[in-house]
Formats: sequence, structure tokens, C-alpha cells
Amino acid sequence: MANLKVLKNRIASVKSTRKITKAMQMVAAAKLRRAQEAAEASRPYTERFNAVMAGLAASVGGSDSAPKLLSGTGSDKVNLLVVMTSERGLCGGFNTNIVKKAKSHAQALLAAGKEVKILTVGKKGRDQLKRDFSAHLVGHVDMSEVKRLGYADAQGVAKDVLNRFDDGEFDVATLFYANFVNVVSQVPQAQQIIPAKFDGEGADEGVSTLFDYEPSEEAILADLLPRGVATAIFSGLLENAASEQGARMSAMDNATRNAGDMIDSLTIEYNRSRQAVITNELIEIISGAEAL
Repeated sequence: MANLKVLKNRIASVKSTRKITKAMQMVAAAKLRRAQEAAEASRPYTERFNAVMAGLAASVGGSDSAPKLLSGTGSDKVNLLVVMTSERGLCGGFNTNIVKKAKSHAQALLAAGKEVKILTVGKKGRDQLKRDFSAHLVGHVDMSEVKRLGYADAQGVAKDVLNRFDDGEFDVATLFYANFVNVVSQVPQAQQIIPAKFDGEGADEGVSTLFDYEPSEEAILADLLPRGVATAIFSGLLENAASEQGARMSAMDNATRNAGDMIDSLTIEYNRSRQAVITNELIEIISGAEAL
């Protein structure tokens, strides 16, 4: 009978867990819709902004008057890795995949004799990187109190990065985050933000030849490049938010299914044990009656 009681308690416990995972799945689904809309709404702006910046950067070329954020320091000795993950767990391999990409990049840099510094955004990434790269951690941005992501949050992170660059703490900065594809697919990305690099650079070069800029391209870039860093970080945060909810929704759905399978298995085991107990009791009763 003790065995039956243990099985009954386990079934009740798994049922309670299934209710929790099902509720978390539904919450993640609701949050995912909003986060996905925000991420998708930001993409056209980010792409067009980068295209215009690419055209301006191509027109400036390698001139001596090019802003430092574009031309760089002339060295790549010291690298800053900005690793953005979530503040909460229970989202499958979302955080682990981002950290794994950052670790791989850091190990390649260290093997090449470069110096690595790591700035973490999000508790989960910091916790994982502490194990192997604690000596390289130089800062952390806590986003646990942020309920709804805004551009001001990205500006705070960008200000930290830009201040470190102005103080000469690093030469190259690379951003790590997950690009949202769909609920089951979030692709880790590594994007260099300092010195600025643009995908399809020079795509808008023809635009620069059609317009005369006032002030000069160099002056415009000097003003827009810091905003470009903040824009890249904001885009990464939005992509991360959608990826996190998608990964959590998928993980909680799998957990709910597994809980259901476990309940079915435990119920079968409980019924068999109960049947065996009843059979033994009947045998004892019949044997006692025959002995009389």
C-alpha cells in the first residue's frame, strides 16, 4: 500500500508540474506575439539605416578625416565581446547557444594572441561565462527590472560601450545575440559594431553621388555612428526578446508533453500495482476460508 501511495503522490506532483508548464507556455505565447511584432517592425528601419550608413561610409573611404568609430584604432589587439542573453531560464538552449558562440569566438581570439574582454547583458550569460572566462569579465548590465524594452535601454548599453572605446579600453567590439526566425529556430549571431561594418557595404554608394551633404559626410557619420551602435544593440535586444519567448514556448510545450507521457506511464504502473494488491488480498481471503 505504501508503494501505491508513493505512486499516487508522484502522479499528483507531475500533474501540478504540467499545469505550471502549460501556463508558462500560454504566457510565453502571448509575450511572443508582442516581441515578434516589435522585432519585425524594427528590421526595415535597421536595414535602411545601415544601407544609408554604408553609402556614407563608402564615400568617405579610408580618408584621414573618417570618424574613429568607422576607421577604428588601427589595431585589433583588444576585443570587447558584448554578450546579450536573458535574465530568466526555462527557455531551452537559447542562452547556451549564444554563450557557446561567444566562447568559440573568444577562444579563437585568445589562440591568436589577442586580448579578450567580456561585457554581459543578462544574468544567464554572465553565470555561464563565469565558469571559464571569469578573468575576462569587465562589466555587466542588469536588465531584470526592464518590463518592456525601449530604445533608452539600448542607449544605456551603447553609452557604456562607447565610453569604454573613448577611454581606449578596446579596439574591436562584437555583439552576440540570437536572431529570431520562428518558434523553433533562433540563430546565434556575431555582429561587429566597432569599427562599424555594414552588410552589403557600398550598396547605397550611388545615392552619395546624387546628393551633396551638408555638413560633410564625415560630420554626418560622426553624429550617426554612435546612434548606429545603439540601433544595433536595440535591434539585438528585440531579436533576443522574441527568440527567448519562442524558445520558452517550445521548451514548455515539450515539458507539458513529457509530463503527460509520464502521467500515463505512472497511471499504468499504479493500476497494475493496485490490481496486484487486490489480487493478493483475494488470495489471502480465499486461503483463510479454505483453512477453516
